Amino acid sequence: MIKETHECRECGSSNIVKNGHSASGSQQYHCKDCGAHKVLDPEPRGYSEEEKDWVYRAYRERGSKRAISRIFGISRCCVEPLARKKGREVDSVADGLRPAEENDVLELDECWTCAPENGRTNGGCDKRWLWVALCRRTRQVVAFVIGDRSAKTCARLWGRIPEEYRQAKSFSDFWKSYRPVFEDDPSHQQVGKSSGELAHVERFFGRLRQKLARYVRRTRAASQSERMLHLTTKLFVEWYNEAIT
Repeated sequence: MIKETHECRECGSSNIVKNGHSASGSQQYHCKDCGAHKVLDPEPRGYSEEEKDWVYRAYRERGSKRAISRIFGISRCCVEPLARKKGREVDSVADGLRPAEENDVLELDECWTCAPENGRTNGGCDKRWLWVALCRRTRQVVAFVIGDRSAKTCARLWGRIPEEYRQAKSFSDFWKSYRPVFEDDPSHQQVGKSSGELAHVERFFGRLRQKLARYVRRTRAASQSERMLHLTTKLFVEWYNEAIT
């Protein structure tokens, strides 16, 4: 029994016993009446904007949640909610783009990563493809989507490209999913990787793999959900578009 006067935070019972410590060192208890396992005296912990900014920066620099927790002394369970909240606050990609110009050229390509299969958490993963449309003049990502490698996902990418950029000439590789979407578009051309027409978007993918471990080939890092994959990618694209200007 805990000798001091404490009550269970679930049922109010005083029939509680000590039950180890949390990762942050706080005393935990077990209630013998309702079976709750909780921290005895939780201390509310707020994070300053400066601390949050350091967490975002470390998260973007391939820092794992455990590493960020150890370095900054915050709970590992807080890292993902902070990143999720930041991702929701970020404006859409279109809001940070420079105005399109008459002779702009778009480069379209895709790269793969993994995410839990149908929301499963038991280790099963499916390939997910990041589709990107990048403006050659500004080097900015004008649109991106995450999905499978079908023509349906390609059409989603085209739908997210701002109207002013849809008039631009565009290039992609010979992947079959581009044909149904661009077969009636004379300004689109499919080319080989060695042509050099996709060099800028390939360089973007190289930078993406350098910054986000989940996009690295042959990595054990993976997103815990497709939603977190999207939010993390959105954070990176927002930072990249600002940094490239």
